Amino acid sequence: MLENYSYYFEKLRKNKKLDYELIVVINNTTDKTDKIVNSYIKKNERIFCLNFERGGKGFAVIEGFKHALKKNNDFIGFVDADMATPPEQYFKLIEKINNVDGVIADRYLNGSKIYPAPSWKRIAARKLFNFVIRSFLLIPYGDTQCGAKVFRRKAIEKIINSIGMSNWAFDVDLLYNLKKNGFRIIPCKTLWYDKEYSKINFWKAGPWMALAIVRLRILNSPFQRFIRIYDKLIGYIP
Repeated sequence: MLENYSYYFEKLRKNKKLDYELIVVINNTTDKTDKIVNSYIKKNERIFCLNFERGGKGFAVIEGFKHALKKNNDFIGFVDADMATPPEQYFKLIEKINNVDGVIADRYLNGSKIYPAPSWKRIAARKLFNFVIRSFLLIPYGDTQCGAKVFRRKAIEKIINSIGMSNWAFDVDLLYNLKKNGFRIIPCKTLWYDKEYSKINFWKAGPWMALAIVRLRILNSPFQRFIRIYDKLIGYIP
């Protein structure tokens, strides 16, 4: 992933189309990820590494955002590190941000393609989860969970301290806060290469994700004072 993204974005930089930096956030890994990243830092001075013991996708992305905000970046985004989104597809998100505040890849938008094609079970799980999101939060996006998103700096600055979900509902929490603050986010068609080793079992994780959505809705309603009762009954959902 680092080799492909470095090669592609270096070409853009040398052609004066885009300057960039790649922030790799390692969180709670037990493999040799840090050694691999450090070896690439020696090859590309625009690669940075943050290493944390605490786990959670949301935590990792937020820490990456905070690091990016310390520098003079116009756009800030994130992408999964498994090459499910090729670098040229991620760059398309940046190209489409002209008159909006953010662009998110949508694997189910007309013109998008997923390789290999998802099973009917996965499609059914995705539609069910999306129905829950639209019903409870009125978020108009068909694919909140795709791990390829980019936003304007001002949008991230505004909402970064409002995001509380660090695990099951991080992407939804992020998009909900952006919508609540009046930022315009649009979907973009993409090519997605599904990685077998990085798939989430939605039938096992789905109930927890749905409960996280309910919790997020309670927090952003007149009934937020009852959140302690909800957490006591259900158990805190990070």
